[in-house]
Amino acid sequence: MTTSDMASDSAETGKQAAVLRDAMVDQIIAGQEQLGITVPPAVEAALRKVPRHLFTPGASLEAAYGSDSVVAKRDADRGIMLSTVSAPPTIAMMLSQAGDLSGKRVLEIGSGGYQASLLSEMVGSTGSVTTMDIDSDVIDRAKACLAAAGYDDVQVMQGDGEYGAAGSVFDAIIVTAGTWDIAPAWLSQLADGGRLVLPLRTLGLTRSWALDRRGPLLESHGRPLMCGFVPMQGSGQHQGHAVPLHDKAGLWLDEDQHLDTTTLDEVLSTPRAEAWSGVTVGKRQPFHDQDLWLATHLHGFALLTAKQEALDAGVVAPSWRLGTPATISRQTLAYRAKLRPLDRERTTFEFGVYAHGPTAAEAAETFAEQIRQWDQHGRPAPSMTVYPAETPDTGLPAGLVLHKRHTTIVLHWPQPAQ
Repeated sequence: MTTSDMASDSAETGKQAAVLRDAMVDQIIAGQEQLGITVPPAVEAALRKVPRHLFTPGASLEAAYGSDSVVAKRDADRGIMLSTVSAPPTIAMMLSQAGDLSGKRVLEIGSGGYQASLLSEMVGSTGSVTTMDIDSDVIDRAKACLAAAGYDDVQVMQGDGEYGAAGSVFDAIIVTAGTWDIAPAWLSQLADGGRLVLPLRTLGLTRSWALDRRGPLLESHGRPLMCGFVPMQGSGQHQGHAVPLHDKAGLWLDEDQHLDTTTLDEVLSTPRAEAWSGVTVGKRQPFHDQDLWLATHLHGFALLTAKQEALDAGVVAPSWRLGTPATISRQTLAYRAKLRPLDRERTTFEFGVYAHGPTAAEAAETFAEQIRQWDQHGRPAPSMTVYPAETPDTGLPAGLVLHKRHTTIVLHWPQPAQ
């Protein structure tokens, strides 16, 4: 192929990419509007400009500009994902949470290059972007992709994200790996009034939070948003554990959840009770704040997970097979049921609860009542305040208190309107 032919192919690829990129952004904007989120102009402009396909080598243009993440590296032995180029809607969501970044100093923990290039567009010529990752392969790929896309102004460094970029102070820190706690380095390297955006796991539920530094504290800004990321590696790595209830279904407990599951071996073989709440939701209407409400207000909270075979066989019928809110108590399991349609067009659905065990009927009704309470309180979003780990409980506000390694986190809810 001649140089002229190569240049022609490159130009044609660029045209195709531009069309797909605009379509991707249009879809993101429409999807975010359904969630009640407005994509800021600076985020939209960056998404329309940065050539995402240059950060997904080996993937087709359609995959590069699709709505899903693109796997960049897997564990050679287990096949699990170690690094991805995050899904565009998730990136747009977190960049929107970050706020105005013009002229700001930004640290990205968890690299890949694509989001760093978007951040470079957003901070402009007077700002700066540093991106870091623990994995040398990821760093090498990020450097190559950033260079190919023309973002030589981004500083790329290898290191354990738990310790941030020592000796530096940032106006914003964005973490793009699933975290269980907030590292002290992130607070110390964040300017007072600066913003930390991260996918934080609480009782197994991962949400993207925007947290503003107020002296020694972090206070949430806006509502938490549902997301999923590959887990943090290095010193900040934390693992939950699975509890089998059936060969195709079980519970997932976070590492700070200590529940007695020893009496649940045969629970799914007992008759099923059910309770329906009378609370409804529209098709595609988000309700992920309900998960955090249930985690806060129900004792013995856990997540039910199941393989598709368990659903097909009727062993369980959860609202989502990869992590449905559940409770365990007195040899009894209760979980949010698959939503049932109330009309032929399937536009309105009702929340319900299924339960197994000796107190199944009572457990199902208790669970359903909390769904009603969530609705009666106006379907609120929680707030979060992050305190130093040594803060005594007597000095904390009312709410769900979670003691982690470095911090004490309080989830609290607004009072209902009178």
